[in-house]
Amino acid sequence: MAIKKILIVDDSPTERHFLGELLTKNGFQIMTLESGEEAVLKTKELMPDLILMDVVMPGMNGFQATRTISRDEATKNIPIIMCTSKNQETDMVWAKRQGAVEYVVKPVDSQELLNKIASL
Repeated sequence: MAIKKILIVDDSPTERHFLGELLTKNGFQIMTLESGEEAVLKTKELMPDLILMDVVMPGMNGFQATRTISRDEATKNIPIIMCTSKNQETDMVWAKRQGAVEYVVKPVDSQELLNKIASL
C-alpha cells in the first residue's frame, strides 16, 4: 500500500510542526490532531494511510488510542507508528501489543522515520 496521507497525533505543537514539515517536504499529505481522544473520534472520518502516534498525552494516551483504533473493524488496517520519547524496551513491546507496527524514539531521526514509512 502506498502511503500518501499521514495523521500526526501529538500534544506538542513543536513535534507536530517538525513532523509535518519533514513529511510535507517528502511528498506526504499530513493532518494533525492533538490528543488520543481526537484520534479515536476522527480516524474513521479522516481514513489516513498511516498514523504517527505520540504516547505521552493528557487524557487518553497513545497506547490507549492505538489499542482502540487497531481493534476497530473500520480502522484496524491503518498502520500506526509510535513516535515517542519513551525509549524502554518494555514500552516498545507494549506498543506492539497494542497494535503499533513500528516504534520511533524522539528526537526523531528523519531518515529512520522515512525508511520505516517506506518499508510499510
